[in-house]
Amino acid sequence: MNLRLTFTIVITKLLVFILRFLRRGGTTLPGKVACKIYPGIIKNISKDLKIIMVTGTNGKTTTTRIIGQILKENNIDYITNKSGANLVSGIITTFIDSVNISGISKHQTALIEVDEAAFNVITDHIQPHVLVVTNFFRDQLDRYGELYSTLKSVKSGIEKSPDAKLVLNADDSLCASLSKNHSGDVLFYGYSENAYEGDEDLFNSDATFCIYCKNKYEYKNRVYSHLGGFECTSCGFKRPDSDVTCLNVEELNSSYSKIELSINDSNNSYKAKINLPGLYNTYNALAAVSCGHALNLPSDSLINALETFECGFGRMETIETDNKTIKLILVKNPTGFNQVLNFLLTENKQTQIAFIINDKLADGTDISWLWDVDFEKLIDIQETVSNFYTSGIRGEDMAVRLKYAGLYSSKIQITKDYEELVQKGLSNTLEGHSFYILPTYTAMLDIRSFLKKKYNLKEFWK
Repeated sequence: MNLRLTFTIVITKLLVFILRFLRRGGTTLPGKVACKIYPGIIKNISKDLKIIMVTGTNGKTTTTRIIGQILKENNIDYITNKSGANLVSGIITTFIDSVNISGISKHQTALIEVDEAAFNVITDHIQPHVLVVTNFFRDQLDRYGELYSTLKSVKSGIEKSPDAKLVLNADDSLCASLSKNHSGDVLFYGYSENAYEGDEDLFNSDATFCIYCKNKYEYKNRVYSHLGGFECTSCGFKRPDSDVTCLNVEELNSSYSKIELSINDSNNSYKAKINLPGLYNTYNALAAVSCGHALNLPSDSLINALETFECGFGRMETIETDNKTIKLILVKNPTGFNQVLNFLLTENKQTQIAFIINDKLADGTDISWLWDVDFEKLIDIQETVSNFYTSGIRGEDMAVRLKYAGLYSSKIQITKDYEELVQKGLSNTLEGHSFYILPTYTAMLDIRSFLKKKYNLKEFWK
């Protein structure tokens, strides 16, 4: 018996128990403590598991949730960092939480969401058997640095995982470039040329120029931002053929999405209802289906999982109260925020919208990115939005941004207190209608903690 290993596991499990008893989560600190006591512990306790990792800028948590449902559909027992604690310490906690005091797990599969900045670090200790990469967008420049720094970091982690099966977004030129020189298998997912006619959104295109020769891309089709049928007419780098392909977007509404897709160029196509609204969530669905295909799981089970999976906390999480609905949607960067706003444009009922903006380290301390978000599009629905509330540490800045977007000043209210915010929002929401709350990351943890106590919600790690 490895006494040091056993001691570390016992101490860590005890710390997790105490923190969760105190309703503190216990997702990050225990992993930090374990790493101090036994730096190589994660490599030791994960060696017998098949590891699936999900990384990228947007959609990691939702994609991981859908993959989890796919595994359930196929009776595959697995562990996962369901709380979204996706840094190294959180991942270590997840593995320790799943083993006995001897370091043995009863599970055979680990489904792990990994922060894109932490992926290069975690691969020093463990390598994925399957790696799903969602996309790359500009996000928290004060933390991640430039977009290409993040890409380079993920690429470095992939180089340490030469046998990993990659699942990549074919429509993202940055993501697709990760396949170059990779010795393992690669699967791509994306949109066919005629599947959806998106807007140009050129202002928020984060990858306008070829990663290899700096020539400007041309597009056969553009879904949103820089995602689409890109091609460099100078060096020839272009969108690769996709193995899992969205053939048609059949319906986008405020409750769900419907698409038609093909898997591995088969003659069969599948009608899929995705248990989430928003165009961006169709990409998360395609990524998850591609992962299931990479695992050689039956196609029917992949399609079934899209309709039955459970939303992650804060990611289109829905709370029903007094015949009214609170919808909590995380926002964290310009492209993701714009896609959430596009989703709100599909809401045809009168509603209330709250923006909760913090500038803590996990949110990004520089909030100038709010001026890259196209809030001007909300002018199209401001007649059906009774109030725009702003809150959080930078609630005043958010109110100024909305005013400069051209929204009615009389409809913009700064409300710092969460209890007052929720009371106002719900009292002004009609029965059968929705109150949308859009927080940044730490604001999401704060407001979700308040809502959990008020409505007896599940703990975020469950």
